[in-house]
Parts: sequence; C-alpha cells; structure tokens
Amino acid sequence: MGKRYLIDSNSVIDFLGGKLPEPGKQLMSSINPEISVITVIEIQSKKDIPEQEILLFSSFVNFSTVYSDIDEEITKTTIAIRKRYGLKTPDAIIAATAIVKNLILISRKEKDFCRINSLVLINPWNL
Repeated sequence: MGKRYLIDSNSVIDFLGGKLPEPGKQLMSSINPEISVITVIEIQSKKDIPEQEILLFSSFVNFSTVYSDIDEEITKTTIAIRKRYGLKTPDAIIAATAIVKNLILISRKEKDFCRINSLVLINPWNL
C-alpha cells in the first residue's frame, strides 16, 4: 500500500482556492483525500463563506475519507500531545489522528507540528 495523507484545514482551503504552488497542487491532486472531522468543523464554521465555496468543500468531503471517531487511542495520543507540546485541542486531535492512523500530515503549520517526533509532516508550500 502506498503513502497515505491526512490533510489539515489550511491545506484543504489553499488547494480548493487554487493558492498552492504547482508541486503542492500535484501532490494534493494525486492522493486519496483523508481528513479529520475537525477539518470539516473548522471549514464549515467559518463566517461568511460564499455558497460556491461551500459547494466546492462539500464535494471535496464527499470524495474524502473522514475520520469522525475519536477513539481511545486517538484520545490518549491527543492528551499526550497537548501535555507535551501545548497544542490547541483541534490541532492535537489532527496530529493524533495522523499518528494513530499512520498517515502523513499535510499542513503549512510547521511551527506547530514539526516538534512532534512521531508525526510525519509535509508542507505543500515547500515541496
């Protein structure tokens, strides 16, 4: 089985908005999208989202694997990440999901995530 990726909210927004540089676009276009329910919540709860963007994001979600269960292992890993690195709960859940599900995290939040030794991170802006 090939590499699998969990896509953070900022990278979904950048990809759907056509803002990523070409190597980032190519990566995002070549994978089966996997996202956390946290990403769904973060994007859909933004204020004043144009209807076109809502439809585009809804289509993206329909073609994605969405991790909506925060099981015991993800919970324990989230707690450990929050205690050790002080990440906000949504970011800690996303990182924990990537770690537990053995996924590479795609995010431009290098400052937040690069300190987590067990997390593999790719910034689509720096490919």
